[in-house]
Amino acid sequence: MKSLLLLLLAAASLHAADKIKVASLSTITTEIANKVGGGRVDVIGLVKPGVDPHAFEPKPSDLDQLEKARLVLATGKHMEGYLTKLRESANAKADLVQVGDKFPSLRMKAEDENRGMIEDPHWWHSVDNMERAAKIVRDELVTISPADKDYFTKNADAYLAELDGLKKWIRAKIAELPRDKRKLVTSHDAFQYFAKDHGFTIYGIEGVSTEDEPSNKRVSDIIDAIKTQRVKAVFFESIENPKVAKAITRESGAVIGGTLYADGLGEGDAATYDGMMRHNVTTIVDALK
Repeated sequence: MKSLLLLLLAAASLHAADKIKVASLSTITTEIANKVGGGRVDVIGLVKPGVDPHAFEPKPSDLDQLEKARLVLATGKHMEGYLTKLRESANAKADLVQVGDKFPSLRMKAEDENRGMIEDPHWWHSVDNMERAAKIVRDELVTISPADKDYFTKNADAYLAELDGLKKWIRAKIAELPRDKRKLVTSHDAFQYFAKDHGFTIYGIEGVSTEDEPSNKRVSDIIDAIKTQRVKAVFFESIENPKVAKAITRESGAVIGGTLYADGLGEGDAATYDGMMRHNVTTIVDALK
């Protein structure tokens, strides 16, 4: 009996050692990797909840973790501006997958006209894109470990079913809000994919990055839009300083609508993708209707 127990413990230890090490540069891809990979992956989330991914810079300790990874997941679409440096420093054996680069982007004019058209990197605010991302991660894991294909496929199918249920709930909740009230004023321009799916017009105080400073003209234009469009509420974001947004509410007469999670998962009810989306949608609809 003792020999059998030792054998089982040794087998379990060996199986744990064989887990695929995944380094994730976003709370979004961390969830996807855990959901699809299940017990066959060891996911290292380098960007934690509440950290601004636009401003994140890998530390030496992060690079040490990347050295151990077999797969590195980034959201892509130019969100992670440090990837060139990371490629030079990290383990060349790891597969770096910029998930969002594998499906179409929304493009918009930059506030700085010299920059022309830019991509919106916040693709996860469309549940359809999350479904695409889950399939991409599934296929990457299958490529690394073909023997686990059925396991990864089963996990991915379960996650896709969760996402489909979330998508139906979002549509039903947003149906409570008349189309002429679907005007969303937020700290920065992060909700264009959400807007495209659900018929919203977005007024972002800052540009697509939290590091973009709003011009006086942009702020003035947003105040005018709030007044003429009779927008009821302005929304802060969980990792943003609300100073400018508060000033806009004072000047425009709009109220504070609540806090949204724009750049990734948070804590509490926003610690999962499902929870984050339900929080955001409920906050938006209830404040605007």
